[in-house]
Amino acid sequence: MEKRELWIVALSESISRPSHYALILEDTQSKRRIPLIIGASEAQAIAIAMEKMQPNRPQTHDLFQQTILKLNAKITEVLIYRLEQEVFYAYIILRTEQETIEIDARPSDAIALAVRFDCPIFATSEVIENSAYDFDEKTRDKRGSYAEYTLEELEELLQKILKKEDYESAARVRDAIDRRKKNS
Repeated sequence: MEKRELWIVALSESISRPSHYALILEDTQSKRRIPLIIGASEAQAIAIAMEKMQPNRPQTHDLFQQTILKLNAKITEVLIYRLEQEVFYAYIILRTEQETIEIDARPSDAIALAVRFDCPIFATSEVIENSAYDFDEKTRDKRGSYAEYTLEELEELLQKILKKEDYESAARVRDAIDRRKKNS
């Protein structure tokens, strides 16, 4: 089973699923992106850890982290290993002095812990092939790169990106469309 590392590149409110969030993961090799729709509490848990915030009282994921540490164990990685009927499945890979343990988890919970343990997040190549979309280099922050697109192509690109709920990239494409229309 081949696995590839993922990075968290965005976390934002979901437009298509009110009261949910879109967590965008990027394959470090191919730069393809995987959108995960997650709940508000999981999004908050991930955001708190990413921002290194310290709530007044421990949150559930903080409690779990402290329990793992008190048991002289640590999380070494998270693996998103399966996608079935639009549901992702993940393992938390836990290491003790005696053994390595795989714990089945929702990817959002596993990622919330991965951020706390500063450990890598992986997905199998099969999951990436079945769920990721190409993130066109032209949508990155490069001035003038949109010149290669017609207005119609930019609008199609915007719809594709919105469908995948990558709002950061969508905002850049929308701005390019607005500039193009203003200059026409």
